[in-house]
Amino acid sequence: MSTTADLRPHRGRFAPSPTGPLHLGSLVAAMGSYLQSRHHGGEWLLRIEDLDSPREVEGASGWIINSLESHGFEWDQEITWQSERSKLYERALMHLGKTGRLFACRCSRRTLRESGSAGRGTPAYPGTCRHLGLRDQSGMSLRFLTRPGDVCFEDALQGRICEDVARECGDFVVRRKDGLFAYQLAVVVDDASQMIGEVVRGCDLLESTPRQIQLQQALDLPAPAYIHLPLVVARNDEKISKQNGAAGLDDARALGNLIAAHRLLGQEPAKEKDFDSVADFWAWAVPRWDLKPLLGRRKIAAAGAEVN
Repeated sequence: MSTTADLRPHRGRFAPSPTGPLHLGSLVAAMGSYLQSRHHGGEWLLRIEDLDSPREVEGASGWIINSLESHGFEWDQEITWQSERSKLYERALMHLGKTGRLFACRCSRRTLRESGSAGRGTPAYPGTCRHLGLRDQSGMSLRFLTRPGDVCFEDALQGRICEDVARECGDFVVRRKDGLFAYQLAVVVDDASQMIGEVVRGCDLLESTPRQIQLQQALDLPAPAYIHLPLVVARNDEKISKQNGAAGLDDARALGNLIAAHRLLGQEPAKEKDFDSVADFWAWAVPRWDLKPLLGRRKIAAAGAEVN
């Protein structure tokens, strides 16, 4: 697979999945990405990650776009829809297959759970089908053949991160049994094709990054810089997310929402009465953006207090 053009420094993106409306946690992630790009004079893109159709909520894409517009976000290109990029993902799979980094797998989730392999959160794939030479057919997933050894990168907030992907995760799925392309493959292909030079996202994706770097290397694609923002958590220390029933943003209170997200990002305090509009807020916030208050932080309590 040929290498894309050079990545564009400080070209960022926000890539929500249409599984529900935006909430406070997603607003914080979007704001961090947006401020980082705009503060450095870069571009900012919007990508809707609508590959997982079984989980997609009808109308959610429209809710997300309308909410972002209500909060004053402006993107520099037309919105990208992953569901329209299948040819790019197929091309990536073909490359991995030709270079011996892909194999068919018949393992079910139950089989993997019962394998008892140790891993972070979920069992690492034990390599059951790696050398069986199974033919790719209906009902089979495709896995990326990982290589042993630490994959390391420097995160602007979290410092040096290293993981032996083969040991901690094992060979991971890049095309699911239902034929849908997996997140890890799609995000790598999309970031490269869109020349994303800086990925700003939440710490919940920190452990995915070494996997994505191995894919980038296997596909001869350049690696962007990474900034993993602290997650916004509730009082019970759970991530504020759609899965945990987080309330959607009230777009009628856009200015107040922005100020709340800005505070959670550790930025200069502000009050709603200080601004006439959301545009006024952004004009004030962009030049004042500062990553330093977030250094080393993995979580932020929704009430504003840091969680260690």
